[in-house]
Amino acid sequence: MELNKIDKELLKTIADLHEIPEGAYNIRKDGKLVSRNVSANIDIVTKQDKPGIDIFIKDGTVNESLHIPVIVSEAGLHDLVYNDFHIGKNCDVTIVAGCGIACGSSKDNGHDGVHSFFVGENSKVTYVEKHYAMGDGSGKRELNPITNVELKKNAYMKMETVQIGGVTYSVRETNAVLDELSKLEISEKIMTDSNDYAETKFNVDLNGKDSSTHVVSRAVAKENSKQVYISTINGNNKCYGHTECDAIVMDSANIVAKPEITAKVADASLIHEAAIGKIAGEQLIKLQTLGLTEKQAEDEIIKGFLK
Repeated sequence: MELNKIDKELLKTIADLHEIPEGAYNIRKDGKLVSRNVSANIDIVTKQDKPGIDIFIKDGTVNESLHIPVIVSEAGLHDLVYNDFHIGKNCDVTIVAGCGIACGSSKDNGHDGVHSFFVGENSKVTYVEKHYAMGDGSGKRELNPITNVELKKNAYMKMETVQIGGVTYSVRETNAVLDELSKLEISEKIMTDSNDYAETKFNVDLNGKDSSTHVVSRAVAKENSKQVYISTINGNNKCYGHTECDAIVMDSANIVAKPEITAKVADASLIHEAAIGKIAGEQLIKLQTLGLTEKQAEDEIIKGFLK
């Protein structure tokens, strides 16, 4: 299966790929494998019992990357994959995922990805996931990712999730369990417009002593779109947790923020914050005095907010 011009545009947007990458990768289109490459330290195996892959990263793998983008362009297709990442001890790797949808008909298109990460002791993982949809079709463009994370002792994972543009419906769910001295950082950026709906649910269990998490969401809702942010941190040991939602609401949009923290021991230190508001008038005026129109000023403020 070859990639066309639209496919390449989607890959550039969701995975920063201008060409086939070096190192390990698995490119999937319309429910089928397009291309795959493994390395000496990263193996990719097709599951036999359900759609998806198992990724095995050897102990001590450092300065290597893995790309696993998905493209959905077939009218009426709702793709589903189960990808499991088995990351050994003492690793330092970057994993770039993401899904791009091209909808050109009245039929709905969608992708559900269930990603489970098992991160070994003393390992560091940077995980980047971007979602994007395009096309002039009237069909729904739906993305519902589920991410499950298990961090062993002194493991670290940084998650960067981005959804800006074209996705009409999404529910993102992230569940994490942290062991002793492990740390999870999550950074979410999301923008909706038209009648889009986006829901985010984070649940982090800080089970290990001196484990920590930092969950931050930056959101912009325009026109008649709606967003729901639900974040739950459970402090089950001596730990530190922080969850924050900062959102801009415009036009007739609707944003609901529900940060929740639960301390089950006295040594759990947990903080939650939520702020929702419109663009400040003085910001618009300042940029307009520099020659920008009101629309250009809004775009610049949003761009800086989501950066």
